[in-house]
Amino acid sequence: MSGLESYQNTAVSSDEYKKAISYHRLGLDYCNQSDYKNAIQYYEQGLEILQKVLPSDDPQLATSYNNIGSVYDNMGEYSKALSSLKKALEIKEKTLPSNHLSLATSYNNIGSVYDNMGEYQKALSSHEKALEIKEKTLPSNHLSLATSYNNIGNTYDSMEQYSKALSSYEKALKIREKTLPSNHPSLATSYNNIGLVYANMKDYSKALSSHEKAREIYQEVLPPNHPYLATSYNNIGSVYDNMGEYQKALSSLKKALEIKEKPLPSNHLSLATSYNNIGFIYKNMKDYSKALSYYERALDIWQRALSPTHRNIKTVKESIEMVKKKL
Repeated sequence: MSGLESYQNTAVSSDEYKKAISYHRLGLDYCNQSDYKNAIQYYEQGLEILQKVLPSDDPQLATSYNNIGSVYDNMGEYSKALSSLKKALEIKEKTLPSNHLSLATSYNNIGSVYDNMGEYQKALSSHEKALEIKEKTLPSNHLSLATSYNNIGNTYDSMEQYSKALSSYEKALKIREKTLPSNHPSLATSYNNIGLVYANMKDYSKALSSHEKAREIYQEVLPPNHPYLATSYNNIGSVYDNMGEYQKALSSLKKALEIKEKPLPSNHLSLATSYNNIGFIYKNMKDYSKALSYYERALDIWQRALSPTHRNIKTVKESIEMVKKKL
């Protein structure tokens, strides 16, 4: 979820209000460090103050609920995320016109949580409401429409409706090709998404071609340690894994990890994803001691940042038990 919103300027100038904004800033800082437990603590302290000094339908309360929902989503606490995001939407519906783009943002965020919960029909409904608002408000080649098509494509992909996913991703790509230079990173994002669908359709040659297009753009226009380049190498590694070319897969995934390790703190969730992916390749190569080492690194990070019931923790624990039996 893109998620986080900023507070508007306000006539409220009390010390309590200023304290709430300070808590918000601290929450944002912790959120940017993937320290979600501290982030949620400060966001909720800020909200408690705002509830006392602002009217119940003030847009800044919607912002606060939105940010809390975004953090809970990142923590994997989806019911809490949904509750907060729906409170934000309820305030917006009372105070904004029905075609206001902030409503589209709320529908998008709610759709993202439903995606994470695996409730794809509800996710699709939310993403389509967001798209409907944007279509009424924005020109047909506006990049925000491409974002909505992309979100809808993600949901169809998760529903294993790959032809519909591909259609949505290609609509997003078409808008981006019309409005952006040919080496813009957003085009690479589209190529990545299309590559992921082709991989799910087991058309690995087309998947690899799309991912390589993405990587070429990223290498041309982004700094060498940019996270999008890491994502691209990760996707290429995944395709090679599916093709049974484990050495090539390992090479790509280690490039992804190397890029991430330079700018990110050692407990960042993205590092855990890389450790888990590399562990999976070593397992496929039957190098179980290395697989165990990488799985345990992933688990260590996830246990510090995520709720104990998060599916990533459950999955990697199962992988660790499986690998230990092979040793």
